[in-house]
Amino acid sequence: MTLYYSLVFLMLISEMALFMLLILPLPFTWRRKLFTFISESALVAKLQYGMKIVFIAVLILFIDSVNRVYRVQAESSTSSDGQGGRVVVGGGERMETQARKFYAQRNMYLCGFTLFLSLILNRTYIMILDVLRLEERVKRYEGDPKAMGGKDSAQLANAGGAGEVAKLRRELEQKDRDLETLRKQSSGLHREYNNLSDEYAAIKGQDGMPRKDV
Repeated sequence: MTLYYSLVFLMLISEMALFMLLILPLPFTWRRKLFTFISESALVAKLQYGMKIVFIAVLILFIDSVNRVYRVQAESSTSSDGQGGRVVVGGGERMETQARKFYAQRNMYLCGFTLFLSLILNRTYIMILDVLRLEERVKRYEGDPKAMGGKDSAQLANAGGAGEVAKLRRELEQKDRDLETLRKQSSGLHREYNNLSDEYAAIKGQDGMPRKDV
């Protein structure tokens, strides 16, 4: 297995471990803390951005592996139909063709399952988050003190996709910095306007003063 397919296999194992972590029957408070951390963590947001680029590469590998499977099957059919449907390839050549077909199919299934599991992870995360919100609402109606307000309840209510809150916070901080820059520029322009107004008034005052004849 080449290096990039080995990395795809490690990614598949990581997705399986993450999926098991999501469906693990943890207590309600633990799951709430886990999902709020995933939603608010800046590290998760960065990882999610990097994973999008990686999944594009995996998609390219999947398309390439599908093409290889069709190519090997076409070569196998051509060699089988060479003499009126009789197989004329030797034993070694036939084993090589079967091995190429096996490797191509293995790579296709590996990349396909990795992409498919990534979609399942995203959908599972959203469904579990909705279930947690409904469960917290039921506990609040029942008068459970663990679900009566608090910081964790507010964080769970505002939780979105993985790293979404952290992403929105960074965008809000960037907008605040832009607004502060605009305020500084506006105050500087206002001071400059006042200085020019004073200079203009002083010049007009000097021109309006009566001159004494010598």
